[in-house]
Amino acid sequence: MKLVGIVGTNAKMSTNRQLLQYMQQHFADQVTIEIAEITDLPAFNEPEDRVAPAAVQALSDQIKAADGVIFATPEYDHSIPAALKSAIEWLSYTTRPLINKPVMIVGASNGALGTSRAQAHLRQILEAPELKALVMPNVEYLLGHSLQAFDDQGNLTDHDKVAELADDVTAFLAFVTLTEKITPENKFMEKNQQFSWSQIADGRD
Repeated sequence: MKLVGIVGTNAKMSTNRQLLQYMQQHFADQVTIEIAEITDLPAFNEPEDRVAPAAVQALSDQIKAADGVIFATPEYDHSIPAALKSAIEWLSYTTRPLINKPVMIVGASNGALGTSRAQAHLRQILEAPELKALVMPNVEYLLGHSLQAFDDQGNLTDHDKVAELADDVTAFLAFVTLTEKITPENKFMEKNQQFSWSQIADGRD
């Protein structure tokens, strides 16, 4: 099974990137995790032709080729970073690779609460009609005090958080397998590929 882990920030230093790198190494015997960055994506500008820029298309291709997606998001002002929202806007407006795609959300923050509010907001966004991602329910991996969470080798030092993450990853792999069996075929995606808020009264500005 192959997953893509999206670093939900354009910051050069991020414990969310560290978390994905840890997952990539720690669970290598169970799953292949390819880490994707949003650093080079332009700001979303709603192009009339709906053509994705090259960097957005590359990210979309990574998502389409994966069996599932892991979003690792920081929390800025009780929500997700603007760079991550912009990246998602590109995907929803152009290629729409997240339709029926199993998604797991994790997050690291130096605050005590981790990224609970950002994760709740991201879940709401990903379940919007333009995205239709299949976000795994009942799992919320929150890594608080993240600047002290890793050792010099990039390993998580809290054994309870290590065990919790292992349980969550196992649950997600089962979720991916289950959704592959029950989701509709590509006809669903083709039918909904051109969805646009401009078709309804309270659409985009």
